[in-house]
Amino acid sequence: MFKVLQFNMQFGQMWDDAYPDHAPVNLDLTIAEIRSHDADIVLLQEVEQVTPLGVQHNPPPNYTKLRAALSGYDGYFSWRKIDPRELPFGVGLAIFSKTPLRDTLSHDLPSPAIEFEFHGQKRTPTNRLLLGAMTTLAGHDIRIFNTHLLAFFMLSPTAEEDDGQRQIVVEQLRASKGPTLLGGDFNVSKHESLVRQFADAGYSAVQTEKVTWRRRPYVLDHIFYSRHLRPVRHAVKPTPASDHHILVAEFEFVD
Repeated sequence: MFKVLQFNMQFGQMWDDAYPDHAPVNLDLTIAEIRSHDADIVLLQEVEQVTPLGVQHNPPPNYTKLRAALSGYDGYFSWRKIDPRELPFGVGLAIFSKTPLRDTLSHDLPSPAIEFEFHGQKRTPTNRLLLGAMTTLAGHDIRIFNTHLLAFFMLSPTAEEDDGQRQIVVEQLRASKGPTLLGGDFNVSKHESLVRQFADAGYSAVQTEKVTWRRRPYVLDHIFYSRHLRPVRHAVKPTPASDHHILVAEFEFVD
């Protein structure tokens, strides 16, 4: 049996009910939360804070601190493409594993040519990312994916139902023939369509009932698994370390 942790860490910015957008960053709290669950696989979104004009620092500061603190883990991180249009949120994906990672990939997810309004200004969305890696757990090879899709507020209700980024992810899932996990912040406000789409590709969600986001009552964060895996238990864990809750799930291999 092995444990998976899914967490949009919002670059370490804590939650504050009164002033959520101006809460302090406390990466030590983020690290403590992650370590407390002792997961075998950790999937993180919004690892780094967006800087003006989308400038990306190398080495990435938060990921570097996470790597040092999670000394018993192998890690893989990727920025998405540099883009001066980045909004002032978090960016960057990471996979951590207690067993060595190999065959890593970083797959660009183009955003549609649309406009949305943000703080009274017309904006266009940046591309997103799908991260992947292989590892071996209990003698079984397993493919791991991690993603953070375009935010629902940037899309019309119709576009949210038929998102091209999701289709690219589905193609990657269909191409994976062995045990496979996908975690991420899918940013889908009406998650039923997402769950159906991935079910058609042969993947189930560990949970679809409990809210995972503090700002609105949405289930944005998911862990999907292939038929080669059986979920044993799962939980949504509220945390003050982000505006997202932590989702943990334990699995066993189906022989």
